[in-house]
Amino acid sequence: MNENKLRTITNLFEGNEIRSVWDSSKEDYYFSVIDVITVLTNSERPRKYWNDLKLKLKKEGSQLSEKIGQLKMKSQKDGKNYLTDVLDTKGIFRLIESVPSPKAEPFKLWLASLGSERIDEVFDPEKAVNRAVNYYRNKGYSDEWIERRLKAILNRNKLTKVWKENGIKKDYEYGILTNEIYKAWSGMKASEYKKFKGIRKESLRDNMSDLELLLTDIGEVTTRELAKEHKPFGLEANKVVAKQGGEIASNTKKDIEKKLGKKIINSNNNLSYKYLEEQEKIENK
Repeated sequence: MNENKLRTITNLFEGNEIRSVWDSSKEDYYFSVIDVITVLTNSERPRKYWNDLKLKLKKEGSQLSEKIGQLKMKSQKDGKNYLTDVLDTKGIFRLIESVPSPKAEPFKLWLASLGSERIDEVFDPEKAVNRAVNYYRNKGYSDEWIERRLKAILNRNKLTKVWKENGIKKDYEYGILTNEIYKAWSGMKASEYKKFKGIRKESLRDNMSDLELLLTDIGEVTTRELAKEHKPFGLEANKVVAKQGGEIASNTKKDIEKKLGKKIINSNNNLSYKYLEEQEKIENK
């Protein structure tokens, strides 16, 4: 597989993350088998389920076992990249036949529509933007919030491009710099901010208020402009500038709070559900 033609994409099936890689040369996906096994079986040990199934397929001489590849994908647990078993779309369809599941048919329909949508979006990127807008609208976000969110995504991409030009190459370095901005204006790292809001794998920014999202954007845009002007090179030099960008956002936050007479950062999120153990705690009380 030509690495230059691969792009990591996370798709959602019934709210569950299915990690995948889009191969533009083949116009096809490579899906994380573990993620697919997880949603089909609801197994508490999907890796063991997959290992046992893989051995079974190999013993049976199934051609599917020969189609299994490996690609690096970001772990949903620690955010690091690990080699992960993958299958292309045709392989996933064949895998479904080997896994008894009431979700088999809905997943097949989702898989078929996904492939069609992605190919259409390759030739018409506007469809991808419209899909994102509709996703947020269906979640109840206002058009004003969606507009700010899309602009923030664009600004974030511009910032990471500048960081890359300034010697930042590794994923964990981008995380460190992002945390410098967050800590400077909010007093919390991204992971701490998520915990404060009661979310886990969900996007922090998707669970911010208008003002929280605005301040995040101010911190990142300011950091980008400072980095473009002063051209710090390497992690340590860029950390200094990232902190400065976050401090500008912090000053803005203080000014707004002074006029509002209340704190901007709050624990509210936009989730419409509670985690199971949290619900159990409430019921036990």
